[in-house]
Amino acid sequence: MLPKYIQLENGLLLIIREGKSDDAASCIEYLEKVASESDFLTFGPGEFRPTLEEEKKVIKQYRKTDNKLSLVSTIDDRVVSIANFDGGSRPRTRHAGEFGITVLKEFWNLKIGTNIIETLIEWAKTTDVIRKINLKVDTENKKAIRLYEKFGFKKEGTITRESLINGSFRDSYIMG
Repeated sequence: MLPKYIQLENGLLLIIREGKSDDAASCIEYLEKVASESDFLTFGPGEFRPTLEEEKKVIKQYRKTDNKLSLVSTIDDRVVSIANFDGGSRPRTRHAGEFGITVLKEFWNLKIGTNIIETLIEWAKTTDVIRKINLKVDTENKKAIRLYEKFGFKKEGTITRESLINGSFRDSYIMG
């Protein structure tokens, strides 16, 4: 299944693959860049700073756990998107988990998110573990909500005052 090679509408080649420890430095750099591009994330500039060793450890943990997945997507060897799925750690919750996805702003509107979510769902169907995929999304992120609904995700609840951005509280939908 992975890696996946996808020709985008603009002619660029998107490669979606599992993250590997060699990606750690690129992922840290990517996360700092993406943090400044949107108020819809749970972290802003300077708020998410793992060390190189911490990031390598996290990536290794994803690779050896059957209900976790870390996807790194590149164009011309540049990280343009990261998506992670974290399944529950206990027997009663191993079948369900939550995913998060980010895409660099200059690559928005190229269906990268669509391709990554398709990949995540395909992966989940191949496991003997995953039966439920959840996510949280800012209630003001209409574009992302439409994308998730396109894949059959439904709003299952609202978390009020989930984040505080520029002095204003923001709510999030739980979708599954």
